Amino acid sequence: MNTKLTLSLDQEIIQKAKEYAQKKNVSLSFIVENYLLKITSDYDDLIAESSIVNELSGIINLDEDFDYRQAHAEYLTEKYR
Repeated sequence: MNTKLTLSLDQEIIQKAKEYAQKKNVSLSFIVENYLLKITSDYDDLIAESSIVNELSGIINLDEDFDYRQAHAEYLTEKYR
């Protein structure tokens, strides 16, 4: 069952959202509904709980001052040498 919802938003944001919806060929209502569904869904919790990232988190202990960006840069330098 669809129910009407009234929102108060910045006019510029509304205009940008309408333009986005038009480019994507969907209604603004569709975008808002799907966004609300996403943020209220338990689906995200299920994905997060079974995520490989969660399973692997904490298995490697690095020094607190470890600079992963520097390590990645060094890896790329070596790889493309």
